[in-house]
Amino acid sequence: MRQLQVIGGGKMGEALLGGLLESGWTDAAGLRVVEPVAARRAELLDRFPGVEVTTDLAAGADHLIAVKPGEVAGVCRALAELGGVRRVLSVAAGVPTARLEEALGTGVAVVRAMPNTPALIGMGAAAIAAGTAATAEDLDWAESVLTAVGVVARVEESQIDAVTGLSGSGPAYVFLVAEAMIEAGVLVGLSRPVAERLAVQTLVGSAALLQSGDRSAADRRADVTSPGGTTAAGLQVLERAAVRAAFLDAVAAATARSAELGR
Repeated sequence: MRQLQVIGGGKMGEALLGGLLESGWTDAAGLRVVEPVAARRAELLDRFPGVEVTTDLAAGADHLIAVKPGEVAGVCRALAELGGVRRVLSVAAGVPTARLEEALGTGVAVVRAMPNTPALIGMGAAAIAAGTAATAEDLDWAESVLTAVGVVARVEESQIDAVTGLSGSGPAYVFLVAEAMIEAGVLVGLSRPVAERLAVQTLVGSAALLQSGDRSAADRRADVTSPGGTTAAGLQVLERAAVRAAFLDAVAAATARSAELGR
């Protein structure tokens, strides 16, 4: 029997498949993928030899749901009809555990996850929350799956909307910062390729510095800000433009929108 059935072979499903195989969580014989689109199935078969890729759901204990939110209820009902479901990890955005539990039936352990797109390169940030029947062991299992593509935090389900606003939407905020820095570099005389290379590496290197020790972001900022210097001049403009407040408002707005969509 396959160890895990992945339902949905889109980009997130593919990222998780790759991570699980590369990390040694299981081998190809332990995975089964359900994907309705023929061209996509062919791509998955080509990338993951030995993984069973099919159009049909199968009975089994453990399932990862990575389909569009509107398809989740139908998938859960189909699994319930097949029987034998022990636990389900869902990465479908905006679908609460109660909705999955209702479709799956009593006693199935459900864990809800909110990953983000850097999972596509194994550098994701995800949060997981337990449904009513999920145990600590089920959370350990879900964390082991998602750790294959990044870091995982455990939260209450009531905090998933906040996670969505921060790390779920966060890559877009970072991409906007990168865009602006590149444009600024061009404005002050750099060629676009040079501006892009320097801006992107600055973001990557700065993030790595934050991960390299126990110094806070504020400490790191202070380290590179000499009184009366160039960095201080630039930061003064950002503070006057209320960039910090804009980030606070952006995360709050995305959190509120996530809550609306989940109702």
